[in-house]
Amino acid sequence: MYLLGYDIGSSSVKACLVNASTGKIVASDFFPKEEMKITAVKSGWAEQEPADWWANLKLAHQSVMQKSGAKGDDIQAIGITWQMHGLVLVDKDKNVLRPSIIWCDSRAVPYGEKAFKAIGEEKCLSHLLNSPGNFTASKLAWVKENEPHIYEKIDKLMLPGDYIGMKLTNDIVVTIEGMSEGIFWDFKTNTLSEDVLNHYGIPKSFFPEIKPIFGIQGYVSSSAAKELGLKEGIPVSYRAGDQPNNALSLNVFEPGEIASTAGTSGVVYGVLDQLNYDKLSRVNTFAHVNYTPEQIRLGVLLCINGTGILNSWLKRNLALEGLSYSDMNALAAQSPIGAKGISIIPFGNGAERVLENKDVNCSIHGINFNIHDKKDILRAAQEGIVFSYEYGMEIMREMGMNISTVKAGYANMFLSPIFSQTLASVSDVTIELYNTDGAAGAAKGAGIGIGLYATPQEAFASLEKLAVIEPEKDKRDQYREAYQQWRNLVTKK
Repeated sequence: MYLLGYDIGSSSVKACLVNASTGKIVASDFFPKEEMKITAVKSGWAEQEPADWWANLKLAHQSVMQKSGAKGDDIQAIGITWQMHGLVLVDKDKNVLRPSIIWCDSRAVPYGEKAFKAIGEEKCLSHLLNSPGNFTASKLAWVKENEPHIYEKIDKLMLPGDYIGMKLTNDIVVTIEGMSEGIFWDFKTNTLSEDVLNHYGIPKSFFPEIKPIFGIQGYVSSSAAKELGLKEGIPVSYRAGDQPNNALSLNVFEPGEIASTAGTSGVVYGVLDQLNYDKLSRVNTFAHVNYTPEQIRLGVLLCINGTGILNSWLKRNLALEGLSYSDMNALAAQSPIGAKGISIIPFGNGAERVLENKDVNCSIHGINFNIHDKKDILRAAQEGIVFSYEYGMEIMREMGMNISTVKAGYANMFLSPIFSQTLASVSDVTIELYNTDGAAGAAKGAGIGIGLYATPQEAFASLEKLAVIEPEKDKRDQYREAYQQWRNLVTKK
């Protein structure tokens, strides 16, 4: 018997089949093989067609079923994870009214800023744990003002994963986690935020029924069963946004536990057990997967835009033709800690929330033509990315988080020994690297949702630890000196 997980990303949709008894990944695949289309009609816009998510989900699904030899009635439960903060709108017949405005679309920023002032900054932060910002509620406000002909047809709003849930079950439901990432949830009253709804003039009728994150959210419909070759009635029993789900996939549930990713952008995600927030809104706080009003479990999310994208830029523009990322890591390792005094500020991928939404760009400092070469620049780039993580983790510590261990998938920047060792040493944490991904986590979440596993620990007992990186205590002063030099440059801007 198997558990099935779907991960609805902005670049691809992934499906993963997990053996329900062993917890091992049986098969996984993603589509499209090239990045999924993102439409930008104007600068700063980013939209995707929900129908494209479903089409690519079917391709990934068919692939994993064929690879595994599994049959439709072998699936016990389905879990869903998705790109956070997107907006999907449907009419009373469940027809999508417009393309989804996805996470990286910035058109709603002025609406969020106006709401932050009108509702009151302290009230927003203490009740929503965030500024309304550029999140889903503000995106809906943009639609209301600029596309009234669309707005008047809305029956229900959803997050991207809720749309996939609708396609699977024909039921429209949401979760507290989804409502919190959309900035619709009031953590003080444990209800939809009257302040946000009243400010934006959003009727409560737009919101579907709220279901538990773990638990029966619907059953595969006859039409979806035919499209996917599944048995009708399979439960959909888990759903969560990609960063809370990534933490789940790494068995990060309790206060002080930290999950991280380091792809095109980078994320550090920590669990907090008290209603707290950053007064400057440099990090965001949402309901974690195991949040309940009775047991506070919040995910504090630090996002760094300029992460792997800096390394890929250097590969395209600085590295020798044909040089792989592994070759770049080997070159960088030939440079000493601190890269002989070079500091790279990696924020070249737009405004950074951790810098209070300043757009400082990427810059290189301290190059001496007589002593520096390519390997020093490559090392300084990786150190600069790590230092941006530590800069954000300082904020998380100020919020009351004790950070001792960081868990991550063995992928992207975490494949670099320099990156992992520098993060461990400058932040004085242990790095644990695992063989897992978001779709596998969603599949196991579905197992928890149907009670197949008694506890999350049982669900992730088979999680394969690939490496442990401890801080280099004897070199900590060198790492901290390089970090302080970098930090001084950032705080001057």
